[in-house]
Amino acid sequence: MNRLAGVTSPYLLQHADNPVDWWPWSPEAFEEARRRDVPVLLSVGYSSCHWCHVMAHESFEDEATAAYMNAHFVSVKVDREERPDVDAVYMEAVQAATGQGGWPMTVFLTADAEPFYFGTYFPPEARHGMPSFRQVLEGVTAAWTDRRDEVGEVAGRIVRDLSERSLAHGGDGPPGEAELAQALLGLTRDYDEKRAGFGGAPKFPPSMVLEFLLRHHARTGADGALQMAADTCAAMARGGIYDQLGGGFARYAVDRDWVVPHFEKMLYDNALLCRVYAHLWRATGSELARRVALETADFMVRELRTPEGGFASALDADSEDAHGKHVEGAYYVWTPEQLREVLGEEDAAFAAEHFGVTEEGTFEEGSSVLQLPGDPDDPRAARVRERLLAARDERPRPGRDDKIVAAWNGLAIAALAETGAFFDRPDLVERATEAADLLVRVHMGPVARLVRTSKDGRAGDHAGVLEDYGDVAEGFLALAGVTGEGAWLEFAGFLLDIVLQHFRGEGGQLYDTADDAERLIRRPQDPTDSATPAGWTAAAGALLSYAAHTGSESHRTAAEEALGVVKALGPRAPRFIGWGLAVAEALLDGPREVAVAGPVGGELHRTALLGRAPGAVVAAGESGGAEFPLLADRPMADGAPTAYVCRHFVCDAPTTDAETLARALGGA
Repeated sequence: MNRLAGVTSPYLLQHADNPVDWWPWSPEAFEEARRRDVPVLLSVGYSSCHWCHVMAHESFEDEATAAYMNAHFVSVKVDREERPDVDAVYMEAVQAATGQGGWPMTVFLTADAEPFYFGTYFPPEARHGMPSFRQVLEGVTAAWTDRRDEVGEVAGRIVRDLSERSLAHGGDGPPGEAELAQALLGLTRDYDEKRAGFGGAPKFPPSMVLEFLLRHHARTGADGALQMAADTCAAMARGGIYDQLGGGFARYAVDRDWVVPHFEKMLYDNALLCRVYAHLWRATGSELARRVALETADFMVRELRTPEGGFASALDADSEDAHGKHVEGAYYVWTPEQLREVLGEEDAAFAAEHFGVTEEGTFEEGSSVLQLPGDPDDPRAARVRERLLAARDERPRPGRDDKIVAAWNGLAIAALAETGAFFDRPDLVERATEAADLLVRVHMGPVARLVRTSKDGRAGDHAGVLEDYGDVAEGFLALAGVTGEGAWLEFAGFLLDIVLQHFRGEGGQLYDTADDAERLIRRPQDPTDSATPAGWTAAAGALLSYAAHTGSESHRTAAEEALGVVKALGPRAPRFIGWGLAVAEALLDGPREVAVAGPVGGELHRTALLGRAPGAVVAAGESGGAEFPLLADRPMADGAPTAYVCRHFVCDAPTTDAETLARALGGA
């Protein structure tokens, strides 16, 4: 019996009609494996994963394969976005055993959840040196039946190896000037001067590293840091990884030149990049950065917003082509003939040149991904773009994963609140506030414990992990600064108190799961960024901002101790701890505390929000009100709105002049 009907995960629901007798991750599944004396087949993926869909069609929908799985295994399906803790533990084992990882992830476990054989995607027939999925199933069954002692020894050794991996958090304080300078040097070495970005193919948007570079430039004036950030943002915005018609970014580029994307669009990428481009505009005034920030914000609201006010997780890479076949990228790519059908000969020729559409194609079967090699502000291009977008809207749309993930909505709240404030778009601030309301109503219990996901306004069953607490607190703090509503500062404090109580270990190290969460074979703990900021450094950043707002010494101490891991890893692996480096920049700069006694949304408040000082916190509102501690005993001067700027226990003279305030918050 397939047991996936009725779950909240869209990914699991995609498998609810498989002939495989799937179980969700649960104690009952392992009890069943023990009762039947069979291994557990753990399959981990997510709804917008292209190769997850491929393996499902090839194997999990095949009656003969499913019958073999049902006879010899208890099969457990996990949505990695819903259970990042389960994913992290077994992905660590896969990477340790095979040297690589990815999704779909296929792991065989004992009834004690101990792994003994690993893989990712397996094809239906053996090819390219890979065994077929059926061969793998038969091999595992034979080992389980004939060599059980060996299986037990392997499983025990793997679990021991994982449990013995301890993570030094640095131990001797947060990073200083020397470590951040070394990190910048390491990034300079990895920088692709010809194509921008870091490393080779596939090329991922380095969102957290870009935030570090922008903050480092603001604090030190280092032109090289700003140049790497600006050139990378320009290359991505002009490349195929950016949707030149509808806005928003794909997950990554499969090539070094940012041309061909992996077409899935994730909420977290777009939230992070929206904020990066808004911050780049704040630093440089770039019109391209302004346009991309606003288009990406509008994409999130238009394509990902749910009826409950939150933001869905992702859009699929695949959709139906003109022949009704599910094809990766079908919704986004164009041929010259398709351009002519929509635009006519003359405008099609212009569009082909403007967007880089060729007869040979830049993707598959003569189709091209739209790029922007020419003038981004050409008025004729704007008219052509509108016509192409209207035509594309008639195509079958990619599927949407409607699951609300707390952490990713926290990232979206921060991005939309700041973008709305920077560009005088109160509607974006309203959308951020509505998403925050949803998190409070649905995801936070009476004691501020977060649940990881919800769908259709119904909370999921799984506890929030550290990144949920860190990113949601970050979003609430950004919203507090923009709206002047101190309730968001209070909600952030509730969440961060849970971090201190349940996620913190000896010496200030942080864990990805709470001390009272479900026990896995290892308590996951990873301070490095993946597609999103590590929970460890996301929490450190929120703790630091909250301490700046409130003067809480315990929160600042926790932030400084957590940043010890950045001192250890930043100089050695800066590409993989970018958010930690960005938080360290804020710590070195203060961060600055800005109190604006005066109207929310007024000139001084807007000037404060546009200040480039790394990690500066802003409180605006009535002097002496209880909303923000920073406003206590800070009156308006002679009845005029007044700004107070402090850092490192030293305050500037109060000012009523916006230009003076802007100079005080310039960064350097």
